[in-house]
Amino acid sequence: MDESTLTRRRLLELAGIGLGASALAACTAGIEPAVTSPAGPLTVRTSSGSFVSAYRQGVTSHWALAAPELPAGGARPQLPVAVFLHGLGGSHRVLLDGLAAHEALQRHVDAGGTPFAVAAVDGGNTWWHARADGSDTQSMLVKEFVPYLGGEGYDLGRIGLFGLSMGGFGSLLLASQGRLPGVRAVAAMSPAVWDNYDSRIEGAFDDPADFAANDVFALRPRLAAVPKRIDCGTGDDLAATVRAYRAGLPGAVEGGFQPGGHDDGYWRAILPDVFSFLGRNLA
Repeated sequence: MDESTLTRRRLLELAGIGLGASALAACTAGIEPAVTSPAGPLTVRTSSGSFVSAYRQGVTSHWALAAPELPAGGARPQLPVAVFLHGLGGSHRVLLDGLAAHEALQRHVDAGGTPFAVAAVDGGNTWWHARADGSDTQSMLVKEFVPYLGGEGYDLGRIGLFGLSMGGFGSLLLASQGRLPGVRAVAAMSPAVWDNYDSRIEGAFDDPADFAANDVFALRPRLAAVPKRIDCGTGDDLAATVRAYRAGLPGAVEGGFQPGGHDDGYWRAILPDVFSFLGRNLA
């Protein structure tokens, strides 16, 4: 793997978009071998890097990105970007290793779908919201990672959110809370959602007040104008609650319930349809 470090000039540019000095000092990027298709007009390439997040108590957060490489020369339009939120026990690596999203994205653009980038960052097991221990991975996304993507030339007026399990919950929560005005669509795969507080929910909430502040069931009316897709396997233990959550959403909801469980095999199977949904809404 060939690696390169962001130039001093690029780091200075990033200083104006919200990353702290410690994060900038640790920010690195690398280029992976291309995923190629002889018939495809664009080639998807991947990159990776890391930064120290002010919202994760100094923890180094790694990220991964896959994007079609636009032809050189002439006007180069900004690509929209879909931000992926991983599940419990996962990391940024789920995007490319577990889901093989770069391969699915190559097939998407080869088939004539709207080109866009996909990006993921480590969120730990924080359930993508502010926690009593002082971590706040939702703010890391909003104030550090997404601005970084904007500084790299991606269109922050056309943002998609998608995630699985804990990250499906996080995607729905962030879209509902409206902290990213450029969100054009949200897709949740097997989202871990609950309609009431239970202290046994694997550390998802600190206490009943934390649950109430991040209750995606109560926040459903705020998704009325947001294009949304929600999928879940019929063999998933979360299916009943996901069905109840979908039933109370305002407006149209794409996706549905397909044979499958709570695993990479199911998520890889539905990812092409998720990318088609995102592409249509990020066009």
